[in-house]
Order: sequence, then C-alpha cells, then structure tokens
Amino acid sequence: MTKANDMTDMTAMMKDMMGAFPVDTKAMENAFKNQATLNEKLSGVALDAVGKSSEISSKWTKDTLAKMADMSKAKTDPADYAKSMTDFASAQAEVAAENMAAFAEVAKKVQMDTVELMMAAGKDMGEEAQSAMQKATKEASTAAKKATAQAK
Repeated sequence: MTKANDMTDMTAMMKDMMGAFPVDTKAMENAFKNQATLNEKLSGVALDAVGKSSEISSKWTKDTLAKMADMSKAKTDPADYAKSMTDFASAQAEVAAENMAAFAEVAKKVQMDTVELMMAAGKDMGEEAQSAMQKATKEASTAAKKATAQAK
C-alpha cells in the first residue's frame, strides 16, 4: 500500500523538478513582439502593393475613358469610324502590355521584400532560439548539479 508520506515526497519531488526548469517569460514576450513587428512589416509591404496597383488601375481606367471619348466623337467620313476603332484597339493593346508590366513590377517588389523580411526574421529567430537553448542548457545543467549534490 502507498503511504500518505510517500505521496507527499512525490509531490515535493515533482515541484522541485518543475522549479528546476522554469519558463522564460521574457523569451515568450520577445517572440510575441518580434512576430508583431514582422506582421507589421508584411502588412506594410501588402498595403504598399495595393496602393501602387490601385494607382495603375486608376490611370489605366482614366486613359481608356479618354480614348473612348475621342473614339465616340462624330465623324464626317464613315471610314473614319473604322480607323478610330482600329486606333483605339491598337492603343489599348499597347497600354494593356504596359500596365501588365507595371503590375508585374509591383508583384516582383512584393516578392523580393517578403523574401527579405522572412530571411531576416528567420535569422533573428535562429539566433533567439540558439540563445534560449544555451540558457536552458545552462540552467538545466545547474539544476542537475544541485540535484546531484543534494542527493549525496
């Protein structure tokens, strides 16, 4: 049968063991702050891209409407209508290519900025993890030495 005294000893031993491996709340707090900072930077990249994309779209729309206004003007010669339509279609194809290239540049910048941020964050996290592991190893080693010394 188990004696009540044995349970008390087991409880005390578990308490001592858990106390030997404390949780570093400062590391948790730093990790949270670093994650929040990374999220802020990534949001900044996304919002910048959205702003630039909106500018491209707005300019494209304004240019298209201006060209449609020119195309819709009354002409004296019926052949001028065909020429006007052809000129509009040709101009739109050219503008579409330019705007798609502009969108591609925005996407390329987002990709480069994101990779740069993620690499920097990975490096920081690696350094923090290494530091935390060294600290935990040192504390565990100290606790093990204490436990060994108390056992003797």
